[in-house]
Amino acid sequence: MLKMMTFFQGLPGERAMPASPHSPRSPQKPSSTSEAESEASMSEASSEDLALSLEVAAAQDRDEEAVKEKKKSKGLSNMLRVFKKGKIKGHPKAVEPQGHPKASTVPGGPLPTVEELKADLEAGRLEAAGPLLALERELQAAAAAAGGPSEAELVRQQSKVEALYVLLRDQVLAVLRRPLEAAPERLRQALAVVAEQEREDRLAAAAAADPGASALVAARPRRWLQLWRHGVAQAAEERLGARAAAKGGEGSSEAENTFLHLGRTMKEDLEVVVERLKPLFPAEFHVVAAYAQSYHEYFAAQLAAMAQFELCERDTYMLLFWVQNLYPNDIINSPKLAAELQNVRLGSLLPPRQIRLLEATFLSNEVANVNELMTRALELESQRWAQDVPPQRLDGHCHSELAIDTIQIISQSQDKAKGITVELGMQTSQVLLMELAGFLRRYQRDFDEFLERCRQMRNYKANVIANIIANINNCLSFRTSMEQRWPTLQHIHVHALGPLNELKSHGFDALLQNLLSDLKPLFKRFSQTRWAAPMEILDQILTTVARRLPEFSELQDCYQEELMEMVHLHLVKEYIVRLSKRRLVLRTAEQQQHLAGHIHQSAELIQSFCTQNGSHATWLEPALPKLAEIIRLQDPSAIKIEVATYAACYPDFSKDHLSAILAIKGNLSSSDARSIRSILDIHTEFHESSHTLFSLIKLG
Repeated sequence: MLKMMTFFQGLPGERAMPASPHSPRSPQKPSSTSEAESEASMSEASSEDLALSLEVAAAQDRDEEAVKEKKKSKGLSNMLRVFKKGKIKGHPKAVEPQGHPKASTVPGGPLPTVEELKADLEAGRLEAAGPLLALERELQAAAAAAGGPSEAELVRQQSKVEALYVLLRDQVLAVLRRPLEAAPERLRQALAVVAEQEREDRLAAAAAADPGASALVAARPRRWLQLWRHGVAQAAEERLGARAAAKGGEGSSEAENTFLHLGRTMKEDLEVVVERLKPLFPAEFHVVAAYAQSYHEYFAAQLAAMAQFELCERDTYMLLFWVQNLYPNDIINSPKLAAELQNVRLGSLLPPRQIRLLEATFLSNEVANVNELMTRALELESQRWAQDVPPQRLDGHCHSELAIDTIQIISQSQDKAKGITVELGMQTSQVLLMELAGFLRRYQRDFDEFLERCRQMRNYKANVIANIIANINNCLSFRTSMEQRWPTLQHIHVHALGPLNELKSHGFDALLQNLLSDLKPLFKRFSQTRWAAPMEILDQILTTVARRLPEFSELQDCYQEELMEMVHLHLVKEYIVRLSKRRLVLRTAEQQQHLAGHIHQSAELIQSFCTQNGSHATWLEPALPKLAEIIRLQDPSAIKIEVATYAACYPDFSKDHLSAILAIKGNLSSSDARSIRSILDIHTEFHESSHTLFSLIKLG
């Protein structure tokens, strides 16, 4: 934190304030008349003073009428005395040391001479401002009076007044240039002088509407308040333009150090203005606003100049971060400054168009970086597959860092953008979601290529199965993180989750490849034995499944359940396929009831086995028992009711599937079969959410 007494340490102490473009000029000399010229003018006045004194003494001996005329011009004589009075013997001019300023004017007494005022001002006595203003007013009155001094004399006298005002201005602005180094009372004096001069400027402006003929050159408005503000702007430039003494963190760029210096200096300096200067300055100075605007304008100019160049990625981000976040939030709305600056309306450090260009550049940079990092992560993952390296294990499951790395890459970019503005964060999130969807499609293609290479093997190696499982588990990490990051985006399922669903499905197919190959010959035996020993064959089928299930134990729990549901579906589907092969024709009701009993037993066994191993496919439970009922029933009307109920459960149950089941009933007439099939002519609505069973069964 800056020490408050060194607030303006970079400002010159004795240099006169440069004149404003609107500052007044004297009739013959600029307001910045040098000290040597002023002294020469004063010497000229001294020689004329003596002559005028003699002339006044002679006038006392004139006749009474001349004396009366002189009394009428008493005010004019007083004014002339101020400008013409010399050093009278016995009345030496008192010289006060500068450290103890004391004005030579006496309240209610005569005005001090020009020389006395000059000495007072050179000694730093700001009390001389009052007599100097009175002198200026008397000069204006003399210029307006009839029979007053000549125009040349008025001009000469005005030049002396203006020279004194230059001295006063320099003294006052020198105090205001380093306000914290001045004593509070002296600072109040300087502020009072400026306030008084501003009032005189306003009075002069009101009187200027009808100035009349005058030899005096208009010296007002002097605009000392404006000169003070110009000095404040110089102070801001010197403070903010100084090289930062403290650097940022290791590895910080020059731009980052510049931002840090500008922001820290502005915040700390404005806090000093609020705490130390605001209580001393009159309200009309608006001291906090003056300093804030000057610091803001310099800060904005530096950033605007920087924004004109082609910035590196890091500096583009830092520029936006300062303009959109740190500056408005940590400086303008900081606890000590927010209330003071809320009505100042400083605005943004950069214009909206420039900010939009920088945001577009930032977004382009982020997309390029995210894609590069995600591609690199996928390449590393693919290399592990090719090297036949086992994946990591985490909590008993095969684990891959790909999903974690990818989501972290996305999250960092999202958080980075959100740290600039919430709006930019939302825009970045939407763009990065599309980039993530593209990445997942590439991931799916690479995984499919890996699976294709694996299919050439007769049996998968343990590492291959583990890597397949790890990639399936990745889908859960991706899905969970994406639903958290984009909870309100409706198209997330189409663009991003679609590739994940495909990857998981292909992974399941690969894992089940060996199991389904083992089950195929067993299911064929149902037809070969003409269902003579169905329970023994089913036992072998379920034993084979049980033997393979440990291979899937390192899947995430939800995927173990989903895979078991796929096994459950396969068992039911293959059982129905064997029933529908048209090789079994039972001509008696007893035979049909016997087969129906076997189907019920098989259905119970399959349902129990699959449920115990994690399947939640309750929708499959009625598939076999209801088919058994269609086979058992003999009354065509009862069969129709059962078929209608079955079609409601499984909307993809077609006439072809029904015909294959009815073919088992050798005692069913053709007309009854047609009548039963006609039940399916009634439209059964098939919802997208409906499960598919018979769509997987191809007949013929």
